[in-house]
Amino acid sequence: MEILGKILGNPARVKIMRLFLLNTKDGFSKKDIIKRSRVNSGMVGKEIKLLYSAGFIKKHSKIWYFNPMFKYGKEFDRLLIGSDTLDKKMIADTFKKVGRVKLLLVSGIFIKNKDTRVDLLVVGDKMKRSKIEEAVHKLEAEIGTEIVYAVFDTKEFTYRLDMYDKLVRDILDFPHEIVLETKELSKFLASPKYIKP
Repeated sequence: MEILGKILGNPARVKIMRLFLLNTKDGFSKKDIIKRSRVNSGMVGKEIKLLYSAGFIKKHSKIWYFNPMFKYGKEFDRLLIGSDTLDKKMIADTFKKVGRVKLLLVSGIFIKNKDTRVDLLVVGDKMKRSKIEEAVHKLEAEIGTEIVYAVFDTKEFTYRLDMYDKLVRDILDFPHEIVLETKELSKFLASPKYIKP
């Protein structure tokens, strides 16, 4: 993201372009763009004008849309969406202040896999829901799309794992990447009982 921001002029432009590329059929008001991209109002106004003048977006009744006729749409899609969205350190840092996180696992949008129920799994104790939501919104602004996530305290997660809960099994049995894992949960998950045959 940082490299792309430097090449394309600034990270704000990358966030806004990703928002439109990942939501090509959706329209956004200026207020929506500010909220979803977490870019300040002045910068959003400037970037919208630039992207509009380049033909990247079009306008209809104060709502902005991706312009499907934009000449370099496929190239930008490959560059901005096809590029790596999995920066493990950045993701781990985003969740530092939410509580005692014991397992942080990513899937779906983070690893370019559309066939998953959840993009992010957070397991831990003494976690604050408001802080988790704040962290998720921050990631959504970076990536450009909404994140489907699940949050469990350690006791509930291990109970669900023991009961072969469908949601937990779907997350663990399908492609995913572990961003953060404590020794306690690492040993627990490494048990032959929980490894997919």
